[in-house]
Amino acid sequence: MAEIDHIVIGATTLEDGARYIEETLGVKPSKGGAHAGLGTHNLLLGLGANCYMEIIAPDPGQPEPAHPRLFDLDDAGLRTMLEAEPRLIAYVASTPALDAVVARLGPSHAGEVRSMSRGDLAWRMAFPPQRQDMENLIPPLIQWEGERAAKHIKDSGWRLTSLEAEHPDTQALHASLNVRGLSDAVKIRQSPHARLIAHLRHKDGREVTLTSA
Repeated sequence: MAEIDHIVIGATTLEDGARYIEETLGVKPSKGGAHAGLGTHNLLLGLGANCYMEIIAPDPGQPEPAHPRLFDLDDAGLRTMLEAEPRLIAYVASTPALDAVVARLGPSHAGEVRSMSRGDLAWRMAFPPQRQDMENLIPPLIQWEGERAAKHIKDSGWRLTSLEAEHPDTQALHASLNVRGLSDAVKIRQSPHARLIAHLRHKDGREVTLTSA
């Protein structure tokens, strides 16, 4: 079975992303790092021992990457939305059997497996091919090599209580999540437009809802 590993907040710059998180959640995200060769860098916010939030933005310190940036950050429509305000754009699911899932789906649906690392952390990821991810409602899959990143991120006191996905074709979305072992991890609802919704609750009782649209 797969589970939610982290949710992703997109921003035009990390400064904008940090400001948005502080204004929305009242906490400062921790320093992350650069994704060498991918043209992005991030900040991190701990959501407990097994989940976290990633704030990601184009990295001006890197040359333009050879391939489009992750999570559709180079999409003109998304760039326009992020210029107005950072927002929830995607999520990533953790699986202990990445190779088996990719073999079952085939690379044309699961994507190619990439090995990545930073510091003491190492992981492998498979990103669904662009335009096959149903507006980022089908998540990339990650398998950590050793401890998961969430265990190394300072706890913010916030928890992800539920994740919802809205889409016109709920049958196709449910089938895609089910084959990845995520049928119980995401609540699916019918809607004319695709939208990702994350519900967060703080230990002091505060609640916040983040949406992609």
